[in-house]
Amino acid sequence: MAAALKSKMADGALRPGDRLPSTRQLAREWNVALATATKALTLLRHEGWIVAHARSDTTVATPVQAAPKQRQPNQPASDRELTRERVVQTAIEIADREGLSAITMRGVAARLGVATMSPYRFVDSKESLILLMADAAFGELAPPARGALNWRERLTCSARILWELYTRHPWLANIHTLTRPLLLPHLMAHAEVVFDALEPCRLDPATTMHLHIVLYGYVHGLAIHIERKAQAEASTGLSDEAWMDTQANAFSSLIASGQYPAFTRLIGHFKGGYELELDELFEFGLKTLLDGFAGTIDRRRAKPGRAMQA
Repeated sequence: MAAALKSKMADGALRPGDRLPSTRQLAREWNVALATATKALTLLRHEGWIVAHARSDTTVATPVQAAPKQRQPNQPASDRELTRERVVQTAIEIADREGLSAITMRGVAARLGVATMSPYRFVDSKESLILLMADAAFGELAPPARGALNWRERLTCSARILWELYTRHPWLANIHTLTRPLLLPHLMAHAEVVFDALEPCRLDPATTMHLHIVLYGYVHGLAIHIERKAQAEASTGLSDEAWMDTQANAFSSLIASGQYPAFTRLIGHFKGGYELELDELFEFGLKTLLDGFAGTIDRRRAKPGRAMQA
């Protein structure tokens, strides 16, 4: 299986960036166990042919991903070349690869090839560094412009942009809670789009704020599972499909118990198994959520002048 996939990548049938079939799809295609398909993909990852992303897909490696350039230990960066931007970007690169728990001031200095205390010239603590990392990450994609878009189109674009940022940087979803929002300029710019888009709807202030928090909470809450998925795969060595395969006996026991007839009838329709893809779930949930927003806006739309008086 691994040799056949290598051949497809070598002859261009699978090009850099192309998405590979899921482990379950490969197992069905080759008529092998999920564990066997997982081993084949693991081998290809170790050899640099493919890249497993934090979200639910695996793609053919680009030349840069297959052979990343790294600063050699005997080529330290000069402290005179150091800037706050380099410190922050280096920390982001570490978090993207290893998670937020890997961030230490000493580790960032080591990656930059500078003295341990050098980053402190630009950032006074790890906590401050994480906030700068988050603000820089949220600023990588601009919020949607107003243009001729209506409220729903603007909220859809805004949510998709945030989802893209969370999938680029899975650690972003793990640094704050809804009750303690991040007061960062670039994140506030994304919130401003939502407030501006809803303003013509003439809702009362509380409803506008609730809709904003519900929308952001949906994106943020689903995004938390991007990094958790990657962590689970790293700690167990199993893909989601392979892990589900290990739960076959427990699953069969639930069905055989007869205590969950509705679930049994539903799951019977998924002959090839239900595949939970976070990107697909995000789009489904976003449409469903905004359908609900539309109903709320129709019911609570303020009469002329009411919103200004609230």
